[in-house]
Amino acid sequence: MTPEQFAKMNEIFSAVLKLPASERSAYLEAHCENAEMVRKIESMLAHDEAAGHLEIPALGRDFHIGDTEKFDRQLLDEIESDGRFRILSTVGEGGFGTVFCAEQIKPVLRTVALKVVKLGMDSKRVLARFESERQTLAMMDHTGIAKLFEAGRLPSGRPYFVMEYVDGVPITEYCLDETLGTRDRLRLFVRVCNAVQHAHQKGIIHRDLKPSNVLVVESDGVPHPKVIDFGIARAVSGSLPGSDDGRTALTLTELGQPIGTLGYMSPEQTAGEQDIDTRTDIYSLGALLYEMLTGKPTIESETLKHSDRAEII
Repeated sequence: MTPEQFAKMNEIFSAVLKLPASERSAYLEAHCENAEMVRKIESMLAHDEAAGHLEIPALGRDFHIGDTEKFDRQLLDEIESDGRFRILSTVGEGGFGTVFCAEQIKPVLRTVALKVVKLGMDSKRVLARFESERQTLAMMDHTGIAKLFEAGRLPSGRPYFVMEYVDGVPITEYCLDETLGTRDRLRLFVRVCNAVQHAHQKGIIHRDLKPSNVLVVESDGVPHPKVIDFGIARAVSGSLPGSDDGRTALTLTELGQPIGTLGYMSPEQTAGEQDIDTRTDIYSLGALLYEMLTGKPTIESETLKHSDRAEII
């Protein structure tokens, strides 16, 4: 795709976002150069709609953490049916999975994060992405990355995995709360870099490094940053860990569809390029470092709110 075509695609995408859903197809047909451009913009629209729900708690905007009457009773009963886990609260919800804070009772007693595919989201594509995240976590062993403990299937067949529960705060928030000096902020950042380097040495690109995915916990008064959420990670080679044919990565994310978080994504990632490498994470680390040192993001939240995607890119 030429720069001119990319610019036109983003211009059309921005215009379509402002239209009612019933008018979008006609507008795309009238303004797109070909069917391929229509397909890419439709993929971007689908991703934009899904991304808008990533920060919503599991049962909607009115749901309050700890309000057990609104939990999905069927799912909780299924998780707790064998007496190994007891759900404590809902941590959050991604595009296809719900994450719970749970007490593991057997074989050891500990607090864990339990992630399970949501009801109605168990398509072949979603299950492949879920398996990819599980395999990615299994490959890594670093103090700066949340550990995978185990994985399995519920009685209904829905997969889940259990990982380290990181009860921390975003790294930028920690720096402000503790009024850290520049040197201490840099020391903390170096530890994040070490964790990301470990992932890269295992052939994994995170693709969504941002403050909310780098949490800081304290142990004996010492801060420990932890990188979490490898849900959209991919292998450097383009194939996903555990995939049999090396082609799975291309079926999980539509070609040309940007995936990640605007404000932290590298230019090649916002362009939806498939041949990204570890440098895309290094760009995101740079955006994170900027925010840690200046106290503000590279793109202000008001700009993100009031600008369309093409302007932000």
